[in-house]
Amino acid sequence: MELGLVTLLRAAWVAVILPIVIASIPSAKLSWFHQLLSGYAKRGKTMQPSSYKFTVPQRFFSHFYMMAVAWTTLLLLTTWLYACKEAPMTSESFHFSHLASYLTGGSHVFSFHKSHLTPVEYRYRVWRSVLLLLLMEAQVLRRLFETFYVFNYSPSARMHIFGYLTGFFFYIAAPLSLCCTYAPEVFKFTLNLVSEFIVRGKNQMPAIEIDWLEAINPLLKLGWGQWIGCAIFLWGWIHQRRCHAILASLRAHSEQVDDYVIPTGDWFELVSSPHYLAEIVLYAGLVIASGGDLTVWLLFLFVVANLGFAAAETHRWYLRKFENYPTNRFAIIPFVY
Repeated sequence: MELGLVTLLRAAWVAVILPIVIASIPSAKLSWFHQLLSGYAKRGKTMQPSSYKFTVPQRFFSHFYMMAVAWTTLLLLTTWLYACKEAPMTSESFHFSHLASYLTGGSHVFSFHKSHLTPVEYRYRVWRSVLLLLLMEAQVLRRLFETFYVFNYSPSARMHIFGYLTGFFFYIAAPLSLCCTYAPEVFKFTLNLVSEFIVRGKNQMPAIEIDWLEAINPLLKLGWGQWIGCAIFLWGWIHQRRCHAILASLRAHSEQVDDYVIPTGDWFELVSSPHYLAEIVLYAGLVIASGGDLTVWLLFLFVVANLGFAAAETHRWYLRKFENYPTNRFAIIPFVY
């Protein structure tokens, strides 16, 4: 079951990456496919009123962010409880041969089951999943907050129903990809707790006591690879928050609800879609914090492909819209693309 979940997620990421890669190939024979996919990907200002079939209001972003918060929180709490009860980090000594791997956050990406690992290594990786879910929780909570209290979506802003459904897929698969190796074990553990509660009842259940110091302390024992990943994640997280605030302020100060001006400040001085660039940076942080897990790598590649494709469309829109648009700005990667 465990191997099946990991394989399924990896296959799903490959399946959604390939169409974007194909559509990005600069070939006249594939231009129809590019147009088809870009029609699905357009939203907000890049979507023409004539293409409003099968669309929903852009403010529906809040739907999959609400779902993302609920799903990520569930995965985080159950994985954290499982880690505390079934994979406690003790003072057990590391084998010298594994010490460098622990300190750097190294990972054997093809080791799926705990029987392939030493007890210490297994516990270490479970707690690493807890850290990744904590970072994802910080991201989805902020995005949900921004949807309600930062962005002021135009009443005419729409997105294709395909993009809407893709959002649900992403925010189900992304948090799960951060803990998929241990998700079946966590599911069984949680199911046993629920079953025991149903059979025994609340009064006969043994009290679940959690030492909060012991629940947090194992995270501090993770390697410097995890802390570098956290720092990169935080760097991208902060810049995305700033860029979203800049975009929101432009809408707040526009005279008409559908007016657009050239955004400036922060990473907008370098690229047209710095909020996309910041998202790529923070997911790169997750890759590093994961120790290079293959499933997280595929998640990251989807983020790069998807946002790179969308950023190219946005950049072309800016160039068409504004004659005085800064010529030194790139689409999403400074000095590259």
